[in-house]
Amino acid sequence: MSKAGRVRDTPAHKATGARGLRTASRRFLAAHVESPVTSLLSRLGFTPNLLTLTGLAVAGASALLSGTGLLLASGIVLLASGAFDLFDGAVARATGRASSFGALLDSVVDRVGEMVVLLGVLVFYVEVEPSTAGVVLVYLAVSGSVMVSYLRARAESLGIECEDGVMTRPERVVTLAAGLVIAQWWNPALLIALTAMAALTMLTAAQRLVTVRRGLQTPR
Repeated sequence: MSKAGRVRDTPAHKATGARGLRTASRRFLAAHVESPVTSLLSRLGFTPNLLTLTGLAVAGASALLSGTGLLLASGIVLLASGAFDLFDGAVARATGRASSFGALLDSVVDRVGEMVVLLGVLVFYVEVEPSTAGVVLVYLAVSGSVMVSYLRARAESLGIECEDGVMTRPERVVTLAAGLVIAQWWNPALLIALTAMAALTMLTAAQRLVTVRRGLQTPR
């Protein structure tokens, strides 16, 4: 096999392919979903910050539903909260209302919303269907999520772009939502989703740590 053939199979090139797929998916959503919905929301008078805070309220509703055992409804509502996260920034750009405070509020609300949703899952495993494994996995998923976000913020404070990783926020939302929906009929699905989140957020944190290290070693 030629060297060129071997290069295509390296982890770095696989990571690049994953980022390319993610970018292509986001471009598709931007063109066919984000743009028309953003236009509608702008005409209806929704502000970016209102969308951000509404998304947080919807995430809270998802947590309440999962905490009472209504997993299917919780998963669907969680996906809806993710949609608000998609559209607030788009509306900000489309209406010329993008601001540093808006970006900060969006980041803070994203973190709070994710913690609230996982709190609802924690309550489920404490009160509705007691499970030590479930409690531990929720803790690990929260820890991994915090590390992923912290490493990006710390990297950006050092002037390094750091969006690498297999389990960023959109993937976490989709994974948890899928676990909640399927668990309505097959309980282990939620444990599997949490396991994937815990393992892959830790992997993502490690990937970002390597990215930051390389960035710091590169002459600027």
